[in-house]
Amino acid sequence: MTYQDTVEQLYALGHELASAPPAKFDLVYVREMLAALNHPERRYPSVLVAGTNGKGSTAATLSSILRVAGYKTALYSSPHLRRINERIRVNGEAISDVEFSELHDRVERIAQELLHGGKLPWHPSFFEMLTTMAFEYFASVGIEIAVLEVGMGGRLDATNVVDPLISVITDVSLDHQRYLGNTIGEITHEKAGIIRDNGVVVTLSQHPEANDVIGQAILDHHARGVNAAQYVPPVSPGAAAYLADHPLAAPGRNRYPLAVMGDEIEVDAPLAGRHQLRNIALAIATAEELTQFGFKITPKQVEQGIRETQWLGRFQVLAPSAATQQREMVLDVAHNPAGAWALRSALSENFSGRELTLVFAAMRDKPLQEMAEILFPLAERVVVTHVNNPRAATTIELRKAGARTGTPLHEEETAATALARARVLTRCDGLIVVTGSTFLVGEVMVAMGIPA
Repeated sequence: MTYQDTVEQLYALGHELASAPPAKFDLVYVREMLAALNHPERRYPSVLVAGTNGKGSTAATLSSILRVAGYKTALYSSPHLRRINERIRVNGEAISDVEFSELHDRVERIAQELLHGGKLPWHPSFFEMLTTMAFEYFASVGIEIAVLEVGMGGRLDATNVVDPLISVITDVSLDHQRYLGNTIGEITHEKAGIIRDNGVVVTLSQHPEANDVIGQAILDHHARGVNAAQYVPPVSPGAAAYLADHPLAAPGRNRYPLAVMGDEIEVDAPLAGRHQLRNIALAIATAEELTQFGFKITPKQVEQGIRETQWLGRFQVLAPSAATQQREMVLDVAHNPAGAWALRSALSENFSGRELTLVFAAMRDKPLQEMAEILFPLAERVVVTHVNNPRAATTIELRKAGARTGTPLHEEETAATALARARVLTRCDGLIVVTGSTFLVGEVMVAMGIPA
């Protein structure tokens, strides 16, 4: 099977959340697949990262630190920006097309054998297939540690079949309520499903409901909770003098000194915005905890790993150039209200007073009006568009969601034409912000020829 055939076959499995029976979400079926492959997920240690926002940034930062420390490190993440291969990485490199196709063929044969033998009631879902493929690939290339980003939830997510050295829980907010629950507490219960008996849990204080659920889960599992607060730099009003001496957020970067493992380092992170301070702190605290499991990681390696983190589309600032047609741009995958608020804060902090054009698309199952009311008032104009995904909201739906904001709206049917329209409408000293959907950011990056 060619690479293109492989990708098409995977996508043909459809969006499993749209029509799957409730009984489908049971880890027993993923375990059947992995057992048939001789349990590749047990051949290396793992760190499991769950949360609503920030889990990808945390996982990417931690994997970069481990890679700098000399460990052959795997990163499994979702969703992808441009190509499905991005989800399966070793030492920062995505799996090749040939390896991806061969791996899919091997896992698909196992799935068919289990189906015909009556051990699976239905074909594994898109995410179950990819997760099984990732675990098998990581084992086949001899990784030394895997950093695994939970896809959705935690308790019933396919990644949760591993027995992690450390469970990490990032900030929890309302998202995917149809599947995870209608309150912060209910959603956190699903996220806390990655906590293990006598395990280690790295987290930060957050919403009171989330704190209560995580705290109770730690007690119930006799786990050890680790608060990463010591690695969050001071940003309170009382820290004004500190921040005056140490500029915190240059456009496109976070820079600040920090005491880590008894030494002072200079954090210089490509992940910008104050919301990323918490994700960086979680990664540092997890790296420090890994030293208790025999991993040798120094403060300088933490510093270098943070500096070399590559995680595109997260408040990614593109300087004026020929590629941007001489306009400064920001790409950010703010796909839910919490992400929208974080983006709004980062824009206000870094680009206050600038003329702003927003290019926006989103999935129709998101709270479109709430996201529009958070972001649209920041802009002089908004270009709404439609991405190539069956879940995507139409431009008519987006225009309706943003009508109450009073911001002038323009409609374009594709990401490429929306970007072109934004460039025409924006002065050369203005700012174009592309956001609302991971898929939109990916399509714009393809249109601009931004390399993987």
